[in-house]
Amino acid sequence: MSGYEFIDGKGTFVLEQPENTSYLYFPIAGEEGLKGAVTPNLGGDLKTDQNHFVLQPVSAEELHNNKSTRNFWLCMEQGGSWSVTGASAQAQAEKFTAMQEESSLKAGLMWQELRRSSQKHQLEAKVTSFIPAKGQNVEVMQVEITNAGRMAATFTPVAAIPLYGRSADNIRDHRHVTSLLHRITTTDYGVEVTPTLSFDERGHQKNDTTYYVCGITGKGEAPESFYPVVEDFIGEGGSFERPEAVAKQLPGVEKGTTAEGLEALGGIRFSKTTLQPEEKVSYTVLIGLTRDRTEIEKTVEAFQTAEQTAKILEETKQYWLSSNNVSYHTGDEIFDNFMYWVNFQPMLRRIYGCSFLPHHDYGKGGRGWRDLWQDCLALLVMEPDNVREMLLNNFAGVRMDGSNATIIGNKPGEFIADRNNITRVWMDHGFWPFLTTKLYIDQTGDWQILLEKQNYFKDKQVCRGTGTDEKWKPEDGTLQRDSENRVAEGTILEHLLLQNLTAFYETGEHNHFRLRGADWNDALDMAEEQGESVAFTAAYSGNLKALAELLRYLDKNGVENITLAEEITLLLQQEPSIYNASKEKNRILQRYMASCIHEISGRKTEISCRKAADTLDTMAEWIWEHIRKTEWVGDNNGRHWFNSYYDNHGNKVEGIQDGSVRMMLTGQVFAIMSGTATEEQTAEITKAADAYLYKKEAGGYRLNTDFGELKTDLGRMFGFAYGQKENGAVFSHMTVMYGNALYQRGFVREGYKALHTLYEQSADFERSRIYPGIPEYFNAKGRGMYHYLTGAASWLMLTVVRQMFGIRGDLGSLLLAPKLLASQFDAMGRAEITLTFAGRTFHIVYENLSGKDYGEYHIDQVLLNGAAQETLIKREHILSLPEEKVHEIKVILK
Repeated sequence: MSGYEFIDGKGTFVLEQPENTSYLYFPIAGEEGLKGAVTPNLGGDLKTDQNHFVLQPVSAEELHNNKSTRNFWLCMEQGGSWSVTGASAQAQAEKFTAMQEESSLKAGLMWQELRRSSQKHQLEAKVTSFIPAKGQNVEVMQVEITNAGRMAATFTPVAAIPLYGRSADNIRDHRHVTSLLHRITTTDYGVEVTPTLSFDERGHQKNDTTYYVCGITGKGEAPESFYPVVEDFIGEGGSFERPEAVAKQLPGVEKGTTAEGLEALGGIRFSKTTLQPEEKVSYTVLIGLTRDRTEIEKTVEAFQTAEQTAKILEETKQYWLSSNNVSYHTGDEIFDNFMYWVNFQPMLRRIYGCSFLPHHDYGKGGRGWRDLWQDCLALLVMEPDNVREMLLNNFAGVRMDGSNATIIGNKPGEFIADRNNITRVWMDHGFWPFLTTKLYIDQTGDWQILLEKQNYFKDKQVCRGTGTDEKWKPEDGTLQRDSENRVAEGTILEHLLLQNLTAFYETGEHNHFRLRGADWNDALDMAEEQGESVAFTAAYSGNLKALAELLRYLDKNGVENITLAEEITLLLQQEPSIYNASKEKNRILQRYMASCIHEISGRKTEISCRKAADTLDTMAEWIWEHIRKTEWVGDNNGRHWFNSYYDNHGNKVEGIQDGSVRMMLTGQVFAIMSGTATEEQTAEITKAADAYLYKKEAGGYRLNTDFGELKTDLGRMFGFAYGQKENGAVFSHMTVMYGNALYQRGFVREGYKALHTLYEQSADFERSRIYPGIPEYFNAKGRGMYHYLTGAASWLMLTVVRQMFGIRGDLGSLLLAPKLLASQFDAMGRAEITLTFAGRTFHIVYENLSGKDYGEYHIDQVLLNGAAQETLIKREHILSLPEEKVHEIKVILK
């Protein structure tokens, strides 16, 4: 089968016979809380959160074995029936035969349109699914039927939407018992079910939510009757793919009918309709939930006619298009549209969290600590207005020991105490906040954020997760206090220093930062005692170096001294001679942590920015030299790279082990990105990665070679089949970061190879089997897995904008430094991007008329609205430009 085809420059695509591809699902959601997934046969689910699923929760495997889908039947007067969604026993039987119905899917941001035709009945159907962006918290399923034959067609339409109406926990925990709570009512327009109680992890609570399905004709007419109970609709021995009520065209019940203690169905029977040739008729089906039943009537009124529904659909389309405000034009139109979807993926993460799509059948919708920071990366380019407040709120999750809260609440800045005895500590968590804060400062010039104050998080976990504060009680709250019982506050800069300095002193036997519960790779989770992460030791060195640069910038701007909690100065006052002594560093960390187990003194100390910067520089450079001396490994053919980890027996993980080569990508990424790897070492790493990790047909660079053992002294990843997830799959996030690191270091062609191979795999539907966008990883067969909700999207977008196109903030000013290859320009020698910066919209055009490649061209001229500029456009000038206008920057390359 052929793949999808883009039909405009805004990511809209068409796919023929979509139901012939397994595991496809499409996200539809609004800003009011409702979020769903729809398949080519209108399977999937719908919910607001873990405890409120309108439709039955589904995971990936249930996409092909679950019959509980959104369905719409036509009961033909001459006999027989037709499912316009293709979810019927007959359609299943005809699949993969010449009798299979023709179908196509068209989709854009947050809307899906399914078309299907029936040769037997000479009818065509179009089903459009969406959730309004604002206003109504409801899924809309608009069905349009056209008579494509030469004879009149008479039929009775029946919508059949199974109403699950409870918590996801009840799938295997009292599924039947919780149906006994159902109180079902038919109304003028639909079926409502209001359970009396909810049974889930919160206990037995009185329910206040009504789940419903309503139906209206395109002219605003109410249904004729209803099928409110599943077992009555499907009949004894029937199923949703062959329901007795449809097969025998049984009558429904009237409005005002009630039922109790049964599985509910949004079954709606419309009046019989006759269509003349080429005539059309439409129906709107509404699926939702509410705590105020009067809202249902208002929602029905909002969709009373087909014209009203079409208007809300168009408003929804425009809302999401306007939110996706970065667009591209290169020599590859497919890439431009692909990137439009990549832009959109961080917005999906904001709505769905890390749960609530079929592959993401874990968690309860919340985001993790890492997500808080990485999701801000793309927002800094697309929706920067609220990022400052988000960053400040996020820092409230940092503990005085440098670790952080891991249970994140629903409100901004809300972090919840972990009631377990010992929490899990991810050693990379202190790395990400600075990365995001530095990008924010570069994009905005707002270095003053470093001097803003924020409190610290407090619960019973202390000493970086190795102990508990027996004095702390839940009623004490989650704010760190000092010896005078005052809420302890520190600047954002203090928070950042604390996170990076405590990590520096928590080292293992080989003097690299301890792995603890895991790092970025959550599946390296079995080396708590002796494990070390060389990869993130290098990563933190980059932070220390950049923090030193920021401190010097503060000094140049009149901030000569910074104020820190007195306890923290211990971590900045040690002689470099102790850096070589891991045990001594551990003792210093223990001294520091002992000073803040329950409270801190509240005393403050000033320290010179220059002196602190010198100390951080020394720390970073010590790490570089230490890793270069101790972790440079190789094979027997002259290839070299960095070891990334030590296992729980204290053994080096990479190099030649038992006669085979072991290599991991993560250690190479952060060695390159941080500056730990010299230019010569970076070149050698790329050769080794090409030899041992690169596999084009798998999507590019694998996360690791095949270790060939169940390595229980390092992590659960080695229990996965090789080529799956963290064990040797092409993991998009780390591959994109590898490309980003190479671009940063000037290895542009090597970086392009990493990103382009990933893009080609994603966009090749025959291999990836996913809609446009980038998945979490590609499995051993090359199929994209865990689509949409991946932090890789933010990193890919940033890399394309800031590195490929070379458009990035530099302490608030706009720097132009393109790294585009000749093949990325169009036939006219142009590459273009539209984005916002400093509240202004810019259309930036790179003109490469001579067709030169990167390294052969230079910037000859920069024109802003026709006036000459330098490659660094000062923020003051940008802010003087009118906000309502699109400003053109033309960059002439020669």
